[in-house]
Amino acid sequence: MYARRRRAYFLLMGGCLFLFVSAWTFVRLWSVPAAVVMCLVAMVIPPVAAVVANRRGPDDRWWDDPSGDPQSDEWWDELDGRKHPGETEP
Repeated sequence: MYARRRRAYFLLMGGCLFLFVSAWTFVRLWSVPAAVVMCLVAMVIPPVAAVVANRRGPDDRWWDDPSGDPQSDEWWDELDGRKHPGETEP
């Protein structure tokens, strides 16, 4: 999952750089309004790339990862309602 999100992020950011550089290197020679539109499109891509790169997939674990400290994990499980106080795991 992480590699797919990272690849998508770099493709989006590469497209952003390509649009920006090509707009002011080549396209402005033929049409300044087209170059401005290309820059406006390039301006929208980085936030979209950040959302894509930080999106959590259905199989990704996040806040519920065990910390490795049994006492802390037990405390958090109790707070989350996964286990009642004094209950042991199977």
